[in-house]
Amino acid sequence: MTTEFALDLRAARRKAGYVQGDVAHLLGMHQSTVSELETGRKLPTLTQTVTLSLIYGRSFESLFAAVMKEARRDLKKRLRGLPKNVRDHPGTLNRKASIDRLRQRLKEEAKDYGDV
Repeated sequence: MTTEFALDLRAARRKAGYVQGDVAHLLGMHQSTVSELETGRKLPTLTQTVTLSLIYGRSFESLFAAVMKEARRDLKKRLRGLPKNVRDHPGTLNRKASIDRLRQRLKEEAKDYGDV
């Protein structure tokens, strides 16, 4: 996980005026788990992510901007290595169009979020 994400969580908590114990209580977990989230040793579950968004009053996307950037970068790399010679059959008729749409979305999002 990125250090930027962990630092963002810590900054959001501090800006809200909470201590780790407050956030741990609101999440229903131990304070050491909040520490692990804020130091980048652990990623929150989906439920914890939604709850953190509610606690800090921030959207999922803003809370996870660094993680989204990393995911877009990794996905672009894996797209380049996707097998090209896949035999066509009824289940793969949309494959090329789906790959092209994904590639285009990633390209547009890179511009929108300054990932270029």
